[in-house]
Amino acid sequence: MTRLLDVTGLSVHFPGPRRGWRRGAPVQALNDVSLHVDAGEVLGVVGESGSGKTTLGRAILGLTQPTGGTVHFDGEAVIGASATRMRAIRGRMQAVFQDPTSSLNPTMTIGAAIGEALALHKVGTRADRAQRVAALLERVGLPASAAAKYPRALSGGQRQRVGIARALAVGPELIVADEAVSALDVSVQAGIINLLSDLRAELGLALMFVSHDLALVRYFCDRVIVLYLGRVMEVGSVDDIFAQPRHPYTRALLDAVPQIGAAPRDPATILAGELPSPLAPPSGCVFRTRCPHAIAACAEAVPPLEGPIEGHRAACIRQHALALS
Repeated sequence: MTRLLDVTGLSVHFPGPRRGWRRGAPVQALNDVSLHVDAGEVLGVVGESGSGKTTLGRAILGLTQPTGGTVHFDGEAVIGASATRMRAIRGRMQAVFQDPTSSLNPTMTIGAAIGEALALHKVGTRADRAQRVAALLERVGLPASAAAKYPRALSGGQRQRVGIARALAVGPELIVADEAVSALDVSVQAGIINLLSDLRAELGLALMFVSHDLALVRYFCDRVIVLYLGRVMEVGSVDDIFAQPRHPYTRALLDAVPQIGAAPRDPATILAGELPSPLAPPSGCVFRTRCPHAIAACAEAVPPLEGPIEGHRAACIRQHALALS
């Protein structure tokens, strides 16, 4: 498959809180994250709140300045790109955000909000844009008459469909969907996921699907990357990750998903304690302070992301023993 997005060693550290005249330790939101997305592929990004999922999406889109690493889209560097090149790249790489209400200007009609994206990227004439807006609304399951309405007149699901239409306006090849359905009712979520599935099939779209809902990830995604405190814990195909997780954190996430008629959870897979502060992450494996399988060596060095199965890798020095247990 054609490699569309290639991220290598991406790190994002934010300035720490001020303490008098000085700043404290930096907030380590992301550390040495590498991933790729192929054309037409859906990559799921999972992890607890505070794991760095949103920061990862924003850094890839060029909305947050990375501290280190590289991001290439279709072979072109995103970090350090000129304003002209960045505008062209963003035409091919769009976002759908979690809250459709806050991502739409309440003083603009729906047609104006979508048309603004077309005008920014200089797509067609004004008349062409009006026709394209109508076609986009119909494509996402809304009547063309919705163009004259304001966001407050639409339901949450309808507003998210508008967000998708706006993202599609300039013909992107990759969409970063950051918790795009988490604020919606379950029945509405299903409609949005089905819409994204249809768009993927018809347009060949690739998606980076950020979610805390593992059931949706299993249904919708091809591969999964698991983040914890800004580091990659595990990456692999959906089938491999869900059938044979190789990192204790992945196992804990999967075991936390409610199952009707399931046996009681193994105490060894229940996450204890709180996520450590990104101001002072643990040495070595950042998960070791909550890991029931941690040993002294886990504190000594950051474990490499590796594994015996092609494409299925985990950052755990004990993964071989755990896979057999």
